[in-house]
Amino acid sequence: MTAVITADHLTIRFGSFTAVKDVSFSIERGEVFGFLGPNGSGKTTIIKALCGLLPPTEGGGTILGMDIRKDAAEIKRNIGYMSQKFGLYEDLTVAENIAFYAGVYGIKGAQAEQRKAEVLELTGIESYLNRRAGQLSGGWKQRLALACAIIHSPQVVFLDEPTAGIDPVARRALWDLLFRLSGQGVTFFVTTHYMDEAERCGRVGYIYLSELVAMGTVAELQQMPEASPQGTSRLQIRLPNPSSILGSLRGTAGVREATIFGSSLHALVDTDKIPALEAKFPAAQIETILPSLEDIFVTLTYKIMEKSR
Repeated sequence: MTAVITADHLTIRFGSFTAVKDVSFSIERGEVFGFLGPNGSGKTTIIKALCGLLPPTEGGGTILGMDIRKDAAEIKRNIGYMSQKFGLYEDLTVAENIAFYAGVYGIKGAQAEQRKAEVLELTGIESYLNRRAGQLSGGWKQRLALACAIIHSPQVVFLDEPTAGIDPVARRALWDLLFRLSGQGVTFFVTTHYMDEAERCGRVGYIYLSELVAMGTVAELQQMPEASPQGTSRLQIRLPNPSSILGSLRGTAGVREATIFGSSLHALVDTDKIPALEAKFPAAQIETILPSLEDIFVTLTYKIMEKSR
């Protein structure tokens, strides 16, 4: 398969501050790629560079075969972008917003009517056509934003935390729309802080302190030696009140990490210390598990923090 998004040793500096450091990756056609990292880690800066809005200091990249340095204007005409904050015109109706963005992309006449009908069917927003955008709920605002982002039939769409602040039902509905489009060959680059959303993606990248520290499918990330160091096991510990033993668990020899995870605890433990752990907490049900994405990223973050001290 041919990559439709690439970053090649991408580095971006603002004065003496390095916002993005030597980042490389490639994303295939129709892929839903999840990009995670703490606020300020460089996610949005990378999107801006790939969209042709910010020139790289070093390195480069391509979108649909176009160079992000040389072809910035053409790239902007061939991609869609949806920000974490609703950025449409709240005083305009749904229909007026869609018509405006169709005009921005030079879509007119019969083509505009056809694309309007297609995005309305896809997003299910037709019943709100005459409602002002500012009067929509968060979930419907995001559907409208997606409709405007794809009105020109882009093959690459960047979504910067598209579900921030909307309810779980609206989040699932929006992801269903993304998968319908990805099935038609549209490629999505999605930033998110929600681990359940990241697990829906075909592959996930994790950026921390401006560097890409992990990338792969969930299964590949779960097998990373950095996430589960040799000689350790990831445990799930179940008991009626898990918070009651959290402090004691963290103070137990051989326990490297421990945190509440729903109705249980997840812990990274030296494998040879498991018998002692079982003896210390006889009422607990202890089993070995694969790390969750949250487990992986927390472990990686702790390792980087330790190295930087």
